[in-house]
Amino acid sequence: MSYTKEDILRIAKEENVRFIRLQFTDLLGTIKNVEIPVSQLEKALDNKMMFDGSSIEGYVRIEESDMYLYPDLDTWVIFPWVTEDRVARLICDVYMPDGTPFAGDPRGILKRCLKEAEEMGFTSMNVGPEPEFFLFKTDDKGNPTMELNDQGGYFDLAPTDLGENCRREIVLTLEEMGFEIEASHHEVAPGQHEIDFKYADALKAADSIQTFKLVVKTVARQHGLHATFMPKPLFGVNGSGMHAHQSLFKGNTNAFYDEMDELGLSSVARQYMAGILKHARSFAAITNPTVNSYKRLVPGYEAPCYVAWSASNRSPMIRIPASRGLSTRIEVRNPDPAANPYLALAVMLKAGLDGIKNELPLPAPIDRNIYVMTEEERIEEGIPSLPADLKEALTELINDDVIIEALGEHAITHFYELKEIEWDMYRTQVHQWERDQYITLY
Repeated sequence: MSYTKEDILRIAKEENVRFIRLQFTDLLGTIKNVEIPVSQLEKALDNKMMFDGSSIEGYVRIEESDMYLYPDLDTWVIFPWVTEDRVARLICDVYMPDGTPFAGDPRGILKRCLKEAEEMGFTSMNVGPEPEFFLFKTDDKGNPTMELNDQGGYFDLAPTDLGENCRREIVLTLEEMGFEIEASHHEVAPGQHEIDFKYADALKAADSIQTFKLVVKTVARQHGLHATFMPKPLFGVNGSGMHAHQSLFKGNTNAFYDEMDELGLSSVARQYMAGILKHARSFAAITNPTVNSYKRLVPGYEAPCYVAWSASNRSPMIRIPASRGLSTRIEVRNPDPAANPYLALAVMLKAGLDGIKNELPLPAPIDRNIYVMTEEERIEEGIPSLPADLKEALTELINDDVIIEALGEHAITHFYELKEIEWDMYRTQVHQWERDQYITLY
């Protein structure tokens, strides 16, 4: 819905809203908020609410700490799970005191890339995200255990799928908050679930992913469960992905569709895909941003490891769903739900636009099962692998000028520093696997 300042003030009074959370996202994708009483709502709607940016991961130094939150009025929603002293939220953009957008605001970074697309004639980027998650039981203190809530599998239902009631309540809560839910089901791994919501323009889709994560975790906790979007919480089973269906539009026309083409794909779609494939290894550090992300990107668990595309099989990184016309789109399968959605969509869009600008040729589709191909066969077919770990991904990231331009100097510098620290902490840690393997052997 579209709201005015007057609408929000009126609704807040009619619905007895007592507190408002002014939400924004840090560089690593974590939702942050400043909670204000309703008496301060008008001040917030006038973009006069200040906060300390030096306390936020990847933002600014202490001597530059004053920053302002500019609410996006169309993101107004009242949380349905709070019935007394009702709480609403507004998603905000981050601005500097001089009234300029903060260069390191992830939402602002996505807006910049969308502006570039608009200047090229594309009025919108449509995105249909598919974030998966696991449900674990909690202990008597409410802390997560490693005990799954069920042993169900793909499309199982109760009583095998013991997460059904929790998942149904998540769906109802999301619908109450304005989501249009298309499907909800148990995923392949025990304790793993997926809820698909309708596509939207890229900015709203990224906002929706953040709201989705918050709702899933909140409702799960009410059921005595812990929901995690960690990409690979368990060895030996499928990890959680966040496949991103995407297309570009010019007004009401899908720029990815060409009815005269054999596959129904326009030259724009093919060039966009070529850009995605060209920069895939470089943007992996953004779409797959954790040490754990690369435990998912291994053969044998349906996760894409190889930089290729196909209209007929799911082993490559990009798949072309069967729908055509307005629904013509590509599905990029490597992102995972640990990604900052604003940054992930920004770098994929930037990569695709680079393909269109430079009219990059699209490699031939790979319609064989890449998982069963030998390394020699993959080399012969010209199929690169995605990075094997976070360190390799960071090296690729820092050497790609197109992706660096998408993120901007501030974000790339701080993101790289944070992830280098994460890698060094992991690299120098002694893990249980090492003790199990070596402590008695040597």
